[in-house]
Amino acid sequence: MGSGIAAHLANIGIPTLLLDIVPKSLTDQEEAKGLTLENKAVRNRLSAQAIQKLFKQKPAPLATKKNSGLIEAGNLEDDLSRLKEVDWIIEVVVENLDVKKKVFEQIEQHRKEGSIVSSNTSGISINAMVEGRSDDFKKHFLGTHFFNPPRYLKLLEIIPTPDTDPSVVDFMKSFGEDTLGKGVVLAKDTPNFIANRIGTYGLLVTTQEMLKRNFSVGEVDSITGPLIGRPKSATFRTLDVVGLDTFIHVARNVYDQVNDGDEKKVFKVPDFMLKMRDNGWLGSKSGQGFFLKQGKEILELNPETLEYVERKKLRAPSMEMAKQEKGLSDKMKALVYANDRAGELLWSILSPVLLYSAELTGEIADDIVSIDQAMKWGFGWEMGPFEMWDAIGVEKSVERMKAEAKAVPEWVEKMLSEGYSSFYKEEDAGLTFFHQGCYEIVKENEKIINLKRWKKKHGVIKKNTGASLIDLGDGVALLEFHSPNNAIGMDIIQMINFAVAEVEKNYKGLVIGNQGKNFCVGANLAMILMEAQDDNIFEIDMVVKQFQKAMMLLKYSSFPVVAAPFGMTLGGGTEVCLPADHVQASMETYMGLVEVGVGLIPGGGGNKELYLNYLNSLPQGVDFDLQKVANKVFETIAMAKVSTSASEAKDHNFLTQADGISVNSDHLIYDAKQAVLHLAENYTAPVKRKVQVVGETGYATLLLGAQTMHHSGYISDHDLKIAKKLAYVLAGGKVPFGTEVDEEYLLQLEREAFLSLIAEPKSQMRMQHMLVKGKPLRN
Repeated sequence: MGSGIAAHLANIGIPTLLLDIVPKSLTDQEEAKGLTLENKAVRNRLSAQAIQKLFKQKPAPLATKKNSGLIEAGNLEDDLSRLKEVDWIIEVVVENLDVKKKVFEQIEQHRKEGSIVSSNTSGISINAMVEGRSDDFKKHFLGTHFFNPPRYLKLLEIIPTPDTDPSVVDFMKSFGEDTLGKGVVLAKDTPNFIANRIGTYGLLVTTQEMLKRNFSVGEVDSITGPLIGRPKSATFRTLDVVGLDTFIHVARNVYDQVNDGDEKKVFKVPDFMLKMRDNGWLGSKSGQGFFLKQGKEILELNPETLEYVERKKLRAPSMEMAKQEKGLSDKMKALVYANDRAGELLWSILSPVLLYSAELTGEIADDIVSIDQAMKWGFGWEMGPFEMWDAIGVEKSVERMKAEAKAVPEWVEKMLSEGYSSFYKEEDAGLTFFHQGCYEIVKENEKIINLKRWKKKHGVIKKNTGASLIDLGDGVALLEFHSPNNAIGMDIIQMINFAVAEVEKNYKGLVIGNQGKNFCVGANLAMILMEAQDDNIFEIDMVVKQFQKAMMLLKYSSFPVVAAPFGMTLGGGTEVCLPADHVQASMETYMGLVEVGVGLIPGGGGNKELYLNYLNSLPQGVDFDLQKVANKVFETIAMAKVSTSASEAKDHNFLTQADGISVNSDHLIYDAKQAVLHLAENYTAPVKRKVQVVGETGYATLLLGAQTMHHSGYISDHDLKIAKKLAYVLAGGKVPFGTEVDEEYLLQLEREAFLSLIAEPKSQMRMQHMLVKGKPLRN
């Protein structure tokens, strides 16, 4: 966990010193090298190994491998004096109070006055740790509980003590949100804080109901995942990922510290889980847990016999009904109140979690918003407990709870009796939540722009089925995609054309962004395939021509255009970003020109723009090898390389070094808007320039590697055909090496190659396979 936090800090450019204990014995390799326990390499071994492990972990803790250069290995004996150099000291040692207190005693001897010290404990009392420390230490001490893995999970729980200076708490909250990119909640010093307290309770209730109602592990997971707004890992796959040993430790931490008999009963870990732990069946890290993969088959554990059996899936009428509903609220209603096995199970596991969350309000956090945010950011729930309660209807559900003799917290009953029927309410001033007898505004960081609420309040300039143009204020417009999967079709292209005309007349600049699941997964493949199968190549040619034209309009418009990609930004999604004046990308942006996977090459200008990005990245006035540039672009597109982060997108030249990265995805639209305003101050539209290409001789060089792979059997005949088309486009056709051509000429080559590949039966087979199976076909 310590190295994971160090990696996250390195990802955002913060140099970090990683300290671990000094080994007490040599390894065989160290002995063979003649090293002793006094050698620095030996003394720093554990922290150095932790840094090396970052390269092998999946998902990758580092946004790009070179970020590891910001993490320095050290040890807790030789390097403690260096603590006076740092501004923030994070303790991530073993979960043992005495060990932690000893570490803090050592830290106090070396830290500089005013430096912040925090613990990443997941359950030990923050107050107890700081006993005996100086006033300055106590003023600057608090809990900072990162969720694992730190790069990907948004939640950061901040737990102050009564002695923590309020200004330190305020600073860490804003620093956590604005710099670390976290969703920060203030928690109270109670067992397991907020998310782990409620999350563990929910997982244990689910397990107990599974045993009581005779459901299987697989049946539970088939209903407790995306169908109810939870991650795909659902319940037991989540436990396999977390590790059963970790889960048992967290559960016992609450069990040992609470006095309420009913609560203690829930946190008692079932015997079969303890047997699993004793058997070493801990989940993913041990190769088996609640699930076991045998070849291509995934088996599930039978909790009664502890044998692995064929995985079952729950099937019920309410599940089919829920799948037909559009919004999560309607899905939840269809399931929770259903009179079938799925409905009964869901009610039995959901209602206790809602009541438990209400009982703990005030004890673990000051308000319901903190609890909801903690569960969404820490456990990946789409709705927090109180949002879920609103979704299924507070009055109706409380009526049923009371009929079943469940104890409803007094404050919830009072809320209903006074005529308040929901925990949240949309008002003109914004989103409000129920708190101490009335509704209060949900306070959010000013950098959070919620497009759904923004449109509700301010409306839209124009809208069609695929996109909307929105006034973001301050003279900035936003082009929002909202087609299925944000796939690009004629509706989006038409809205791009309208946006360019509208912004040129009335606005300073344009942001292209949205808040869907992904920025854009590419062109509308189903539409393209359907037209291709009907032999409507003319129609496809018209659409591709219009897309290319729209991209050139964005590139050469009289105002600044800033693209704000995040998540999957593939094919046409990347092509929309490449012509922009600036790209403000979320840290978790996965960019790539992946068209070869469906038997095509990029058709919207992506080949040309990536080539230009490589050329523009070269130092001015320095000789360079044009062929090497073409080779690199060819390799990137032919291998359908996709960046694993925005930082890596810069390494692949999908982004330029000047492009921005937003660590906090909630701030992405705000950051993109600020970039537009900055560019608009002295904006000059780009001037068209000719592009130098490698021509016929370069084409032959590009093909050489592909032909070698073909002769060796690594790529198919059709792969080679695609490679030839791509090489011809990038080389600039049949012209001499070094010829300068205009962009329109390259676009025409690109479009001709794209259309010829679309007519190929094998390319159509690849497109069909991708649409049906969701993965590429190699034919």
